[in-house]
Amino acid sequence: MRTVLIIDDHAGVGEALSLLLSLHDIEALYAASPAEGLAMLARRRVDLVIQDMNFSADTTSGEEGRALFQQLRERHPDLPIILLTAWTQLEQAVALVKAGAADYLAKPWDDAKLLATVENLLELAENGRALRESRHEQRQRREELRRRYRLDGLVFESPALLRCLELACQVARSAAPVLVTGPNGSGKERIAAIVHANSAVAGGPFVAINCGALPGELIEAELFGAESGAYTGAARAREGRFETADGGTLFLDEIGNLPLAGQVKLLRVLETGRFERLGSSRTRQTAVRVISATNADLRAMVRAGTFREDLYYRLNVIEVALPGLAERPQDILPLAEHFLAGRATLSDGAREALMAHPWPGNVRELKNAIERAALLAPGHVIGEQDLALPAAAPLVSRNLDEPSREAVVAALDAAAGVVSRAAQSLGLSRQALYRRMERYGLSADA
Repeated sequence: MRTVLIIDDHAGVGEALSLLLSLHDIEALYAASPAEGLAMLARRRVDLVIQDMNFSADTTSGEEGRALFQQLRERHPDLPIILLTAWTQLEQAVALVKAGAADYLAKPWDDAKLLATVENLLELAENGRALRESRHEQRQRREELRRRYRLDGLVFESPALLRCLELACQVARSAAPVLVTGPNGSGKERIAAIVHANSAVAGGPFVAINCGALPGELIEAELFGAESGAYTGAARAREGRFETADGGTLFLDEIGNLPLAGQVKLLRVLETGRFERLGSSRTRQTAVRVISATNADLRAMVRAGTFREDLYYRLNVIEVALPGLAERPQDILPLAEHFLAGRATLSDGAREALMAHPWPGNVRELKNAIERAALLAPGHVIGEQDLALPAAAPLVSRNLDEPSREAVVAALDAAAGVVSRAAQSLGLSRQALYRRMERYGLSADA
């Protein structure tokens, strides 16, 4: 049950508030002095504190309330605190709100406003606690991943990339083919290298080939090798990538660009481990872990007849879907600092611009932007203008299903300021409604 601690030297105030809160499924604890309240906090978990500003007879300065607030803030920095104040301490209460108090209410209080304030602060506290627990859990998972696996210095903070890496490391020890999907520039080859580094063939070579960077007629020769005279310009026999990667990993980037003839031969190698060089009838044997990658929709290519269905299922035993940089914004600033490597610092404006940019070129675009800015920024401080990021696309018109400011205000009024009820009436989550309230400049008691 949600718990509120009331610290007030007047027992009548404690009784009135306790009754009001208990009628709304909130457990109320009462302490008659700051010392008693602090002792109770040391024993019990409390979600919110309502504290008076004066505790001694004939005292109206609010200094006792200030001292209690400072002790609460030092010992419980995340605990929301509501101040109960008479008009004589209003200036003091406002100063404490600026110092971190959640809100202040004048005596005598309005029950509806107090309840709305308490409900909203309890919701925010619950969300904040869940967020802190989630961040702690993710930090532990990142540390465990770095401890158990070789990540080759990969910089990441986002939950999306954490899940991707956990899957990649989990399947690394198997011999099953892995398909890494994701947009251009998102780091698919880095993921493939991490799979190899943690695989049973980590001691063997890691050989990469971009199937989209070679003419169709040369891809087969690159993959399987060619005998002298097998094609125009083939003056001598040469090994293919499957021979070079024997005992290790072969990374086939842009696998969707492999022509159908090459797909047939690749399927045979995956199934049997045997192949022939171009222009040769001699069958060769290889033991290679194959990791492929693509930014194309291979399922659509299968339906269109441009990619073999049997090869697709052979390659896609395990799919590691790598999100684009826009889907993992927590990685943007750590990556930017990593690319800077201490050569310069980012101004607040530059940080905001980096976070606001959609990054269609993903990590590759970010690295290029940082390298350029580090070279051109005067005084080793990178400003927004030094990043030279393209202007953002114009905002689209508001969705007709998006609630207007008036609709949000009406819903809050009908719910007596309780955000969870207003959100439910609008068909939104609490977090979504909070975002719209911030956008419209509204508070819960608007």
